[in-house]
Amino acid sequence: MSKNNHLETINSFGDEWARHRQDNLSESEHQKMWLAYFSIFPWDDLPKEAVGFDMGAGTGRWAQLVAPRVGFLHLIDAAAPALRVAEDNLSGMTNVKFHNATTDTVEIPLSSCDFGYSLGVLHHIPDTRSAMKDCVRLLKTGAPFLVYLYYRFDNRPSWFRGLWRISDFIRKIIYRLPKNLKAAVTDLIAFTVYWPLSKLARVFEKLGRDISSFPLAYYRRSSMATLRTDSRDRFGTPLEHRFTKVEIRKMMEEAGLSDIVFSENEPYWVAIGRKKEV
Repeated sequence: MSKNNHLETINSFGDEWARHRQDNLSESEHQKMWLAYFSIFPWDDLPKEAVGFDMGAGTGRWAQLVAPRVGFLHLIDAAAPALRVAEDNLSGMTNVKFHNATTDTVEIPLSSCDFGYSLGVLHHIPDTRSAMKDCVRLLKTGAPFLVYLYYRFDNRPSWFRGLWRISDFIRKIIYRLPKNLKAAVTDLIAFTVYWPLSKLARVFEKLGRDISSFPLAYYRRSSMATLRTDSRDRFGTPLEHRFTKVEIRKMMEEAGLSDIVFSENEPYWVAIGRKKEV
């Protein structure tokens, strides 16, 4: 039995991925989102027929593009409804295995994987540091591990952090709502906040304005499906942690990773490291 999970958050994600299956993304948007995370991944360094894991696979949206590139991929998620969606999205792929498990219960041999990744997941676990160590234990020496953790706005102005505090206060109200009402409210936020602000950022971009600190500018070319998904993710999730770049580096080093590199592009922070020799 896992000692490092948050059942309310697991159930919340199970409901989210059952509603937002990610099977309606255009190929171009899917590729763009995937590259935002995997642009720093060392594909050329992987051995032939590499075996790896996707920790917190959700709907399998990243695994759909990773599995065809490798020998075998383990998809791990604590939410059974999410894995059922992932099984549908990866139907026909024979080099994948699905595990309904947490970081500390998954039955994959230690030091057996040639690579691993966990994108937008470990910050939703009570003890993120322990969860990262669990992931690194699955890797062979020298194997890369790609991770995305929510940032603590360490590269943003103070007014931006103030806006986030307001949004976080709202999140703490919304995530307690019944699931159908929660879905309706987060959809409303997507239509009335995410869509207008993101499209306004695109207008300013075309006018030559600096939009690096414009709220929700990251979504200026995103579809409504993505806006709805990320609104639900942002405002409907019970548990989240945020970390500075310095804190993430230290956490990765403590987990046994070296040669750590951060992507300087959004989303923040995406980083990769390699398992050190013990």
